Amino acid sequence: MANQSVSGSDHLDLGAKGYITGFIASLILTMIPFYFAYTGVLSREVTIVVLILSAIAQLVVHLFYFLHMDSTEKGRFNMLSFVFTAVIVFIVIAGSIWIMWNLNNNMMM
Repeated sequence: MANQSVSGSDHLDLGAKGYITGFIASLILTMIPFYFAYTGVLSREVTIVVLILSAIAQLVVHLFYFLHMDSTEKGRFNMLSFVFTAVIVFIVIAGSIWIMWNLNNNMMM
């Protein structure tokens, strides 16, 4: 116990450089869909695809740079916790939508 680090974190410490890199990547991945949506240079369908791909890329950037989900042991535990939380949230949202849809069908006969 006396040899534990002050921060208590075992993840890869990216420091300020990592946070700045993540911040710049997040800004770029935010500006790309805004540009295409604002200017309308692409069709609606392509703009939606660009928006979804940018959102997925931004999710990966946030998970790696800000939530420190990497290949270390603590990072794997964080990833497992994240996946478990995502599954529970999906079950709650999908179940709520299913219940509301069934209620609507049964009440609006």
